[in-house]
Amino acid sequence: MGLMDQFTDEDFKRSIWSALKLMAILALVALPLVWWKAGWQSAALLLVGALISGSGLHEWLRLMTAVMERMDVGGTPRPIGPVMVGFFIRLALAVVVLYGSLRFLDGSVYALAGGLALGVFALSIEGLRLVKAWTV
Repeated sequence: MGLMDQFTDEDFKRSIWSALKLMAILALVALPLVWWKAGWQSAALLLVGALISGSGLHEWLRLMTAVMERMDVGGTPRPIGPVMVGFFIRLALAVVVLYGSLRFLDGSVYALAGGLALGVFALSIEGLRLVKAWTV
């Protein structure tokens, strides 16, 4: 890549997709370890947290893509309304899934928090990769 002013929409999409892939790999590695150490309920909570975090990253990608299309000069941007509706539906669904998993699964809350934190961790790694690329 290059400098920050050369950061394109495709670079953004690539970074988010890389973070999603990294998060999926980390979840797949952590899942059997948590299952072995804390039981299947905690592994299920880890998976729920990772799925919610991953869907949040994907929804952020959709939202930012729609916003960037509106900011670009040329071309016809897609309407932002359906993207916003999808964002709020996903948010409501995440709340319902969080409540249901905490209510009905007797696993570790730390496993759920760890699953939710995977997205932040993966984005941080991607951010560090970008900083490294910009400073070289």
